[in-house]
Amino acid sequence: MTNLFIDTDVIIDFLIDRIPYSREAAIIFTLIDQKKLKGYASSLTFSNLYYVFRKIEPHKKVLAKLDSISKLLKILNVCEQNIKDAIESGFPDFEDSVQYFCAMDCKKVEVIITRNTKDYKNSILTVMTPGDFLKSSFSNTANPGNKLANYLQSGLEII
Repeated sequence: MTNLFIDTDVIIDFLIDRIPYSREAAIIFTLIDQKKLKGYASSLTFSNLYYVFRKIEPHKKVLAKLDSISKLLKILNVCEQNIKDAIESGFPDFEDSVQYFCAMDCKKVEVIITRNTKDYKNSILTVMTPGDFLKSSFSNTANPGNKLANYLQSGLEII
């Protein structure tokens, strides 16, 4: 099972059905829900999500969204060292840098899923957009005989 760190932008795409990005995000979350992938996010992600959604939705509705996502993803703690590493990293975006070092600390994360791949150009971890991840990991040409590729092509019911 592939372990993915899901960046905040992908979660937002999924939760607000942001076209054209939401379909690929929904497929990833469906596969996480079906235990075909393992998803991770940082505790910082949840603060960011609350901040973004609270501007457009009532408090209780935002908390319900956060609760639903928290049931799908393993939440990783952001620690002091993550912040210090982010400050010193030279990443162009501080928040993405914190996410990166949190993902690195996990040791299980193999791929960061984000639409902001340019902000992770110095990453040791593989960084992919949702679409690129789905194409490279689950296409029949990339993995002949891949049961998941066949499953995706057979008409996945998206959550």
